[in-house]
Amino acid sequence: MRHRRAGFKLKRDTDQRVGLLRTIVTNVIEHERIITTSPKAKAIKPLVDKMITLAKRDTLHTRRQAAAFLRTQDAVKKLFDKLGARFGQRNGGYTRIVKLGWRQGDGAEQVILELVGSELVKRAADRAKRREERLRAMREGKEGEQGDEKES
Repeated sequence: MRHRRAGFKLKRDTDQRVGLLRTIVTNVIEHERIITTSPKAKAIKPLVDKMITLAKRDTLHTRRQAAAFLRTQDAVKKLFDKLGARFGQRNGGYTRIVKLGWRQGDGAEQVILELVGSELVKRAADRAKRREERLRAMREGKEGEQGDEKES
C-alpha cells in the first residue's frame, strides 16, 4: 500500500531530484512553456502553482522564499512583476499539460507544460511586432517618395 507516500521519485536520489525540479520550475517561469516527459511535468505542476501563488501575495518574505527556490534572479523578477499581476484574479490552475506523443528514442511520453494564457501573450507580442514592421515599411515608403520628389 502507498499510504502517506506522496511525491514523485523520478528514479533519482533526493539531491538530484530537488535540483532537477528547481531548474525546470525556473525554466517554466522564464520561458512560459517547456517540453518534458509526463512524470516530470506532473511533479513540477504543483511547484509552479506554488510559486505563482507566492507572487500573488508579493511581500518581502514571499520574494525571499521564491528566490531561495528559483535558480536565477531574472526568474524571480519576472515571476513577481509579470506573472503575479497576470494571475492576480485567478484562483489556481495556472498551468496546463498538453500531451504530444511518444519520444522516438526511448518511447517516453512527451508533454508541453505551459502557463495558462501564455499563448495569448505570445500572439499579442507577435501581432505587435508585425504591426511595428508594417508601420516601419510605410514610413520608409513615404520617405522614399519624398526623396524622389526632391530630386525632380
